[in-house]
Amino acid sequence: MPVRAIRGATQLETDEREHLFERTRELVRAVLDANAVDSDALISIFFTCTPDLTSDFPAAAAREMGLGDVPLMCAVELDVPHALPRVVRLMAHAELAVERADVAHVYLHGATSLRKDLAQ
Repeated sequence: MPVRAIRGATQLETDEREHLFERTRELVRAVLDANAVDSDALISIFFTCTPDLTSDFPAAAAREMGLGDVPLMCAVELDVPHALPRVVRLMAHAELAVERADVAHVYLHGATSLRKDLAQ
């Protein structure tokens, strides 16, 4: 089974823990649903946050969703001037029997502006 990388991002309204968890769960669910991936097919998820998000780790929200046995990691995005604020990004690696061009990447809320060619 091929391993594919799936990208996604969402933008938060505020840096509050519950809001971060809500948007992270929404993003993870959307990525899994759009690609018909269940947790057994997940290899890992790498999350990043813009430097203005410090209320908690997106991986903690994913663990609360039942993904505790999936390797999860968080990092901070580069602090680029004029970058879109309050963004959580993810790159999930999964066993996925589709061509690379057929992987469904998911961009939600204000993050749709990051990849208008891929936003759903």
